[in-house]
Amino acid sequence: MKILLLDIETAPHKAYVWGLYDKGPVPIERLVEPGYIMCWTAKWYGHGEVFYADIRDGKEEMLGRIYDLVDEADVVVHYNGSSFDMPTLNAEWLGQGWTPPAPYINLDLYLTVKKRFRLASNKLSYISEHLKIGEKVNHKGMELWKGCMDGNPEDWKVMKAYNIQDVNLLEKLYDVLKPWVVGHPNHNLFTPEPIEVCPNCGSDHIQKRGLYYAKTQVYQRYACMVCGAWSRARTTELPKEKRKAVIVGV
Repeated sequence: MKILLLDIETAPHKAYVWGLYDKGPVPIERLVEPGYIMCWTAKWYGHGEVFYADIRDGKEEMLGRIYDLVDEADVVVHYNGSSFDMPTLNAEWLGQGWTPPAPYINLDLYLTVKKRFRLASNKLSYISEHLKIGEKVNHKGMELWKGCMDGNPEDWKVMKAYNIQDVNLLEKLYDVLKPWVVGHPNHNLFTPEPIEVCPNCGSDHIQKRGLYYAKTQVYQRYACMVCGAWSRARTTELPKEKRKAVIVGV
């Protein structure tokens, strides 16, 4: 399974406003310049090389490189990327007149955090420090984005470090959250040998641990000794003659 981790940074929209406390949305006619992708970082899970590109490389070059990586991936891992990173990339690719990359599975770790835990904050910065897996790069806030938009080399150095660190944190967070991800893409589908592996991490070091009881069937249950994920067999443990005898309440 080819798993790509990615993160993008975008420039803000530019618009005319009458006051700092204008009520309601800014009308479209006041939009001066829409936001755009400033830079991105990506890496293949389990590999050391980190890929980075920014708008200074040329917009088409920058977008083409991340398009090619996504086109290769079976799974794309991100944090809040289902509502931000991937739709933003899609919009940029559409603007280039490109067709969609090859189909892939989105794995948004933000959705796992939001669904399975009740934390003080769901921000990547908070959860990274909370789990002691690292910290985001400290910066001067909006001034950093303005500096990059103005072409300041020193600000671009910080932005690159900030973007790369986010992907490094993303990979570490993925390792921690892997057993908690519900509906993780199944590694068994990508295993050439006829062996059963953990669907969440691909390890064949799994143990039988009791039974899983569905409404009408019973399945063998497994525990992964590497990542800690729980899974079950595909086929039922019930004999054929008993399957028809099982009824369900209404």
